[in-house]
Amino acid sequence: MTASPFRSILIANRGEIACRIIATARRLGYRTIAVHSPVDSCSPHVRLADDAVLLGPDAAAQSYLSIERLIEAAMSSGAEAIHPGYGFLSENADFARACLEAGLVFIGPSPEAIAVMGDKAVAKRRMVAAGVPCLPGYQDSDQSDEAFLAASSSIGYPIMIKAAAGGGGRGMRRVENEAELIAALPLARSEAQQAFGASDLILERALDQPRHVEIQIFCDSQGHAIHLGERDCSVQRRHQKVLEESPCPAMTDALRAKMGAAAVLAAQSVDYVGAGTVEYMLEADGRFHFLEMNTRLQVEHPVTEMVTGLDLVELQLRVASGAPLGLTQKDIRLAGHAIEARLYAEDPAQGFLPCSGDIERWIAPAGEGIRVDAGIESGSAVSPHYDPMIAKIIAWGPSRAIACQRLEGALQATGIAGLQTNRDFLLAAVREPAFQSGEATTAFIGEMLPGGEFKPAGLPGGVLAAAGVLQLRQAARDALQTANALPAALLGWHSAGRLTSSFAYRIEGMDLPVTASAVSLGRDAYRVQLADNFHLVEIITESPGQARLMIDGKRQRARFEHLDRARIFLMIGDHAVTLGNQVGAPQARGETAASGQVAAPMHGLLVEICIATGDRVAKGERIAILEAMKMQHEIRADLDGTIREIGQASGSQVKSGQLLFVIEPDTTKQDDAP
Repeated sequence: MTASPFRSILIANRGEIACRIIATARRLGYRTIAVHSPVDSCSPHVRLADDAVLLGPDAAAQSYLSIERLIEAAMSSGAEAIHPGYGFLSENADFARACLEAGLVFIGPSPEAIAVMGDKAVAKRRMVAAGVPCLPGYQDSDQSDEAFLAASSSIGYPIMIKAAAGGGGRGMRRVENEAELIAALPLARSEAQQAFGASDLILERALDQPRHVEIQIFCDSQGHAIHLGERDCSVQRRHQKVLEESPCPAMTDALRAKMGAAAVLAAQSVDYVGAGTVEYMLEADGRFHFLEMNTRLQVEHPVTEMVTGLDLVELQLRVASGAPLGLTQKDIRLAGHAIEARLYAEDPAQGFLPCSGDIERWIAPAGEGIRVDAGIESGSAVSPHYDPMIAKIIAWGPSRAIACQRLEGALQATGIAGLQTNRDFLLAAVREPAFQSGEATTAFIGEMLPGGEFKPAGLPGGVLAAAGVLQLRQAARDALQTANALPAALLGWHSAGRLTSSFAYRIEGMDLPVTASAVSLGRDAYRVQLADNFHLVEIITESPGQARLMIDGKRQRARFEHLDRARIFLMIGDHAVTLGNQVGAPQARGETAASGQVAAPMHGLLVEICIATGDRVAKGERIAILEAMKMQHEIRADLDGTIREIGQASGSQVKSGQLLFVIEPDTTKQDDAP
């Protein structure tokens, strides 16, 4: 790599991508500067950087999305370049322009290229002119309902409505006929305006079961352009990627060459420089259609790195310094297979509702072919202000089958105590026959969850029994420390025989009694009773945080941590769970009937109130929209009644559990009863 015109880089981002960029930049000798909000002041990316600058309040609009504050941070810290990462301002042409005007190197494409590709309508018109295959659609400036109706008749239903100015599923709707189109247009415009500040829409012919396949491209300022193969990102939920892999299971050498050439052509048509991704819809017959171009590093870039052996951040820094890529298309070879799973702080059992809170314990997997990109650690806080993705688990193997097997094992070895994650859902998705066979399309999750809900498997009795035994043994060790010359073998025994310890674990709102006692003096075996069932648990070996167990005659490995005297975090097989002994603890409340007291389900911004005081509402009716972790969530009435109180105004920041509405129950049915 030739001498660079910059030696210090400010990373205008946070979390795992900031950590990942800092790692490569420091390896290459660059000085790194992190930026952060108050809630991120102790985050790993701040500690890893050489310097750090406080941007402003926690709200992204006043910190990570503030162009003015980021430029001030760069100038005050002596940064000579800015890397935007992904998300936030990474595809904002005004930010790229502001960097250049301040004399800073923007590690990305030109503002002009970002602007063209950031507008779906403009981008698609440019791609049609360049000869890049595109779906039939409508992307003209006339945004009237009449123009959309006429275009839809020509395109043919079903139709996809999309926000012209953004992505991520915001403003996106599928319509099957003219009546649905008329109803969906105002909603799509409203979502687009709220999310991107522009209400313009485009239309595309909808495909039923395509693959979502993207091509990684790289261009330098000397005119060299190559592609680095493809990634299959078909496994998506609400148009958000969940599993990504390289290469695509359906790819052939001829098709890869054809799609790669089209991607390079797309980039060259806008004089692109840097890393970019051209996304396509790929049909079963091999036809592919331009979807959009992401003018930044992608979340899923690690799978490309693992099959090519290249460091994409290093290539970004090389190109941004003005040096040639130093690679030709013939130099690119794909070896093996890599799959990435995105770990989100969300509760799949509650409609994938994003979660925030403290991570009490983070256990990252390790092993051959395993890579973990994370911006968290034990003690980290997951804030409601930012995206709920907290880590990426990536597995490589010489074949796709081995990569799948390694990813499954890595997910089993992944643990977070303190908040819910989608780990169990990821495990279930990776094990689905359609994914195992490489046949997953964009319809995969809809077919896997036909009702839209994921129900995790219940906890086996053996897991609960093991938890009870491990807690019993820890209590015995604690007692031994305070005992006066008592042999360890006699703990749990008295002159009449063995002592029985009682626990209670809260499972699905109910307290389950657990009793455990040693089987015989001097042997690490225990008899455990759960309700009317009995289990035998024997400790084969135990060391801090790990144990080999025999549970009902079956050998099991366990990882665990005693979070405090009452709670244990335990991982056995597919199960990772925090269990708290309820004996002596304050009585937890079970599920209560609908009360009409409607509280915020999480921290967030109350972006819309759909009702007024005095309005009659029906149970399940939408009464407000809360925005949290880059997503919008509907708040619905929990019973039939009349709105008597509205506790917060539209535009307010609210806290989890904060009272928003009071609904007076509808008693008409009771009054009319005979």
